[in-house]
Amino acid sequence: MEYVCLDCGARYPGDSLLYTCPQCGGVFLLENLDFSRLKERDGAAWREVFDARASTRDTALKGIFRYYELLAPLLEEEDIVYLGEGLTPIVEAAPALRDKVGLPFAYKNDGQNPSASFKDRGMACAFSYLKWLCRRHQWDEVLTVCASTGDTSAAAALYAAYVGAPLKSVVLLPHGKVTPQQLSQPLGSGATVLELPGVFDDCMKVVEHLAENYRVALLNSKNSWRILGQESYAYEVAQWHGWDVSGLCLFVPIGNAGNITAIMSGFLKMLDLGIVAGLPRVFGVQSEHADPVWRYYAAPEGTRHWQPVTVTPSVAQAAMIGNPVSFPRVRRLAERFVEAGGEKAFQVVQVTEQQIMDAMIQANRHGHIACTQGGECLAGLINARALGLIGGDERAVLDATAHSLKFAGFQDMYFNDSFPPEYGVTPDKSLANRPELLLPESARRGRNVAEFARMGAEAVVERLGLKKK
Repeated sequence: MEYVCLDCGARYPGDSLLYTCPQCGGVFLLENLDFSRLKERDGAAWREVFDARASTRDTALKGIFRYYELLAPLLEEEDIVYLGEGLTPIVEAAPALRDKVGLPFAYKNDGQNPSASFKDRGMACAFSYLKWLCRRHQWDEVLTVCASTGDTSAAAALYAAYVGAPLKSVVLLPHGKVTPQQLSQPLGSGATVLELPGVFDDCMKVVEHLAENYRVALLNSKNSWRILGQESYAYEVAQWHGWDVSGLCLFVPIGNAGNITAIMSGFLKMLDLGIVAGLPRVFGVQSEHADPVWRYYAAPEGTRHWQPVTVTPSVAQAAMIGNPVSFPRVRRLAERFVEAGGEKAFQVVQVTEQQIMDAMIQANRHGHIACTQGGECLAGLINARALGLIGGDERAVLDATAHSLKFAGFQDMYFNDSFPPEYGVTPDKSLANRPELLLPESARRGRNVAEFARMGAEAVVERLGLKKK
């Protein structure tokens, strides 16, 4: 395995802690120098291998490393960390919701990973690599560090706690920008949690400075090993659909842009090996409160200029990033994706905060467990449909990157109409839902259980208009 700089083309061996190119500061992709040898098996043979592993009891091949040869084939079995990540379900949209949207779609529930987000895919690979690297170099202590809006820190702290020495976990969070549910996770895993004023981008600059000047393991999406692990999402989507991705459209939220990078990279690898016959279409989705990638691709080709943006508060907190570090990877892989799949193979759509919240509530009202990023993807699908970018004969898979419980606070703000004005969210009263107190607290006092049961039942009957049998 070698690091390849996307800016100057410099190459470095894979057994070193590198995140940006020492020569020019560019970001890396990892390249398997023996990838051509994988073509000694044809696509059908690879499909058989991966399908056969679906029933394995070997934990080293049970999660994302079912696709071991496509990820990090330098790792030994003893290095591989498995906490139950990967193989998350693809759940068909409830019929009523499907009919509202106007085409068949499904959610891939990546909130059903161990720390309740997709970040576990990347961490499983990154920590497996760190175990291999520490053993190789006989390091007695390595500090793992990340900046986070919540999900990255939760995943990093969980895997560090499981692996233990020589790894120790430190996470940097923007003060007041992480939900209480997400903050509880790294604290519960025993990580050192440090807060800084500002937003994610500010914390990321601090982490980058540390990685450039000290021996620390950076675990944000600048880490190329994390990107490798997240490719497993693409492999699982393809396998779920019987390796036939024709007519399939994937909607992926763009925050630091690591996930959409990984998904495109994974599909391009499968295409190169003949595992799939063609590419799906990939739609990145961004909120208007943090939309630098959308702005770049909204400009006509030939006039595009990359410009980070200053973010404003967003309910899609994991995507509230104005200067995504993986954008150079997106640009490179999108070029390859369009070259192989046509000009419509990669597109970016913009959504509003109002649309994100309305879509999240709608999805969960129909039995899904979508986070705000899952709401962002549904809003992106609805907008793409309205813009004529996707046809009724196509089918979509939406990325619900985290569990809805991580973002329960935003749901409460929606139901209680308590969003600060900078979010620009006004609840749709038909979607709001609040508990109703049927009887005063005093109704229970002085009554036995049978009396109170009758009184309570009468209150329920009156509220619901029930009729006797």
